[in-house]
Amino acid sequence: MKTIQATGIDFRGYIEALEQYGDMIKIEQEVDWNLEMGAMIRYAYERPAPAPLFCKIKDSAPGFRVLGAPVGLSPNERHPFLRIALSLGLPAETAIAELVEAWSHLPEAKPLPPQEVPEGPCKEKKLFGEDIDLTSLPVPYLHVGDGGRYINTYGILIVRSPDGSWVNWSITRVMLHGKRTMAGVIVPSQHIGKIYEQWKEIGQDMPYALCLGVDPGIAMIAGYPLPDGANEADLLGGWYGKPLQVVGCESHDLKVPASSEIVIEGFVSLNETVPEGPMGEYAGYTWVGHEKEVPCFRVTAMTHRLDPIMPAVAAGMPPEENHTNWGVAIAASIQHELRRHRLPVRSCFIPFESAVHWLVVTVDSSGAYADSKELARRIGEVVFACRGGSYIPKIIVVNDDIDPSRIDQVVWAAATRCHPDRILHFADQPVLPLVAYLDQEEKRKAATTKIVYNCLSPNEWPDGYAPLQASFAGYPEEIRKRAIRLFAAAEGTSAP
Repeated sequence: MKTIQATGIDFRGYIEALEQYGDMIKIEQEVDWNLEMGAMIRYAYERPAPAPLFCKIKDSAPGFRVLGAPVGLSPNERHPFLRIALSLGLPAETAIAELVEAWSHLPEAKPLPPQEVPEGPCKEKKLFGEDIDLTSLPVPYLHVGDGGRYINTYGILIVRSPDGSWVNWSITRVMLHGKRTMAGVIVPSQHIGKIYEQWKEIGQDMPYALCLGVDPGIAMIAGYPLPDGANEADLLGGWYGKPLQVVGCESHDLKVPASSEIVIEGFVSLNETVPEGPMGEYAGYTWVGHEKEVPCFRVTAMTHRLDPIMPAVAAGMPPEENHTNWGVAIAASIQHELRRHRLPVRSCFIPFESAVHWLVVTVDSSGAYADSKELARRIGEVVFACRGGSYIPKIIVVNDDIDPSRIDQVVWAAATRCHPDRILHFADQPVLPLVAYLDQEEKRKAATTKIVYNCLSPNEWPDGYAPLQASFAGYPEEIRKRAIRLFAAAEGTSAP
């Protein structure tokens, strides 16, 4: 197993680190939760700009603050991925390929169960019954066309199986419904849906805890497509080499991260439903009018730190957290799976620009493979059969002379190396219903045709026929170095 050197920090420590790197900006003027905050978060993504910390939000309880774009790309040209790196507890300068490589070893970590402590920062203020008013929180109305205000866009939902053997930490959207009710999306094929089904079988409402403002590593692992039955808290403890600290809830027996900024507790109804959606989602669209009935999340208690900070993601056109957190995690999990099957894979990456609709797989060119088409097919079979692959509708398989994190190289390879007759189709594959182009029947079935773009060098080419790459990388090293020195001298700069 690869040695993992990672250290965790709480949400406030993370914000302080962003400030030290010049990647957080305080918004001291009052902002409106109605679209204005969402617009500013989208602006931060699309520039990109430092993460905005909103210190005063209209109509909201005093002291409550919001960090927007918590894991968006940084304007720091040297370290654009620093928010991803810091979230994983790795050095800020870690390159994106190294981040995926490191995170791909998460399943190999030796699980360390969390340590329960008697008290934690999340218990500094406790509210029960009619003292709870979720509408007083700085919950944003994020996009034009959204069905409501979304209280959870980057917090974690904690649920457990009735027998207590499986505790799941996940990120799923939750919409504000009333002072003590919320509308939560529960997808049957996802882990929260499978656990909810177990509570249905015994006829009991499901306990839950919604934790806003958690350690950034917790939010990262909540986006990792782990197998059924895996406990995120245990694996993250193994990743850090020390157990996470958790504290008991007030109204049921779930345990929550002790340093959480806000914890909302309650039960998910088996019978009561409330309207939810639509919401601008990770594919970049808001499907106006697509409201549906979802289980009602009743609230029984709320605890929080003094002057708490909650995170907010304005999902949509990439890049945002669905593409940085989730995309990196899916690529890492698939990379681990392909290597477990001993396929000659160098790396995997989900280009942020693809909105988690493309996976790029690079193949080791130093070794011989008997049949490029068969290798591409086998890659497709393994990817589409694993949990991470259920989210991916399209795979681009290339030789390792392509940097998968360089979208210009990926487009060039797909355009010039993939013969239309060598595109592989996989019919009736499981898919997340939020994939943008699915028709209504495909959404209902959660299945569609998936494809693999085979961009590997054809095996049938005779020796000496394969083309040379006409690029700077194709020149001898000594000529490249001299060319760089000559350019630097002409520009009056130093050679890198």
